[in-house]
This record gives sequence, structure tokens and C-alpha cells, in this order.
Amino acid sequence: MADKSQTEDSEKSAKAEPVDAMAQLQEAGFGNMMGMGTAWIEAFSDMSAEVLGFVADRIKEDVKTQHEILHCKDPSELQHIQSQFMQKAMDQYREETGKLVDMSTKAFAPKAGK
Repeated sequence: MADKSQTEDSEKSAKAEPVDAMAQLQEAGFGNMMGMGTAWIEAFSDMSAEVLGFVADRIKEDVKTQHEILHCKDPSELQHIQSQFMQKAMDQYREETGKLVDMSTKAFAPKAGK
């Protein structure tokens, strides 16, 4: 009989641990985080879609550049194609980084009135 009571107590304790941990976070100054789950999931979904779109665009640029390289006639043209590719890649990566920084800043910024 005593074993059954100890088992029930340990099960109740194990179930209460996540609730206690959330309460401790709220007391530490994180406030009520229950409503943040949906917003975070949406923000991460938007950021994932942005990254996937960027990767798809970069792959298109890679294929386009390979096509141009296959059809170039002399080394100077090849050098020009490669330098254009690198410049465009750097510009696109810089722009994408800015977008992702903005998106993450908005996702983690405290909402007014909450």
C-alpha cells in the first residue's frame, strides 16, 4: 500500500514540475508567456519561408551563371561573369540578412500594451 502512495506522489510531482518552472520564469520577470507561443511559431514560419525563398532565388542565379559560363567565348568574358555573380551574391546576402534581422527584431520585440 505504501508503494502505491509514493508512486502517486512522484507522478503528481513530475506533472507539477513544468508548471512550477513556468511560474518561476514569470516571477523572474518574463511575465505571462502563454500567448507568445502562437506569435513565435508564426514568426519562425515567416522567417523559414523567407529563407527558403532566398535559397530558391540563389539556386536560380547559380544555374543562370553556369549557363552563361558554358556559353562564354574567352577568359575575359568568364572573369566578367564570375565577378558579376560574386557581386550579386554579396548584395543579395546582405539584403537578406537585413530582412531576417528586421523580422527577428519584430518577432522578439515586446508588444505595446502587453
